Amino acid sequence: MAARTQIKICGINSAGSLEAAIAARASHAGFNFFPPSPRFAAPDLAGQLSQAAAGRIVRVGVFVDADDAFLAQTLAASPLDALQFHGAESPERVAQAKAHFGLPVWKVLSVSAREDLPRAQNYAGAADFLLLDAKTPKGTLPGGMGLSFDWNLLNGWQSPLPWGLAGGLSPSNVAEAVRRTQAPLVDTASGVESAPGVKDADLIAAFCQAARAA
Repeated sequence: MAARTQIKICGINSAGSLEAAIAARASHAGFNFFPPSPRFAAPDLAGQLSQAAAGRIVRVGVFVDADDAFLAQTLAASPLDALQFHGAESPERVAQAKAHFGLPVWKVLSVSAREDLPRAQNYAGAADFLLLDAKTPKGTLPGGMGLSFDWNLLNGWQSPLPWGLAGGLSPSNVAEAVRRTQAPLVDTASGVESAPGVKDADLIAAFCQAARAA
């Protein structure tokens, strides 16, 4: 794996999982601010984790179609280094949030077929980073379902922005994912859990080791 490839452990919602991610030398920690998710971090807890993480790991807040009031309230309690939008946010909404809050913005692009990839171009000039994730079935949570998309869809694809790969990544397949896609960043949530929303320190360590060994 190239030295620049980074590792994001998403859905951090305990001090133990945060420390495990830092100990395993992950580059990014994701804090989930979408209440229906089993990985949701309540504002008071997220604030404590954010303070503990400051300067040690990049703090990414995960939001789903959040309005400015919710973003402002969250940031007041939990300082973040980047905002990740995992809903139906338009390029205009992404650009507006970036300008309003002055933080780098990530946009998740749900992928199930090759024709999903050209949508990435719409976010050039609006987002700072694209995260390609598997498209989840209608009516389910947007991500964190342990689903992968066909990595062959990325053959020959040129991203208009810095990008990362998510969707069903685990210690057992992340090395193959890095080799096949050359993803500059890999992101996992359910792949390092012993139960929904419960991170496993050994799986976090194994994931990071496997990603670096690719």
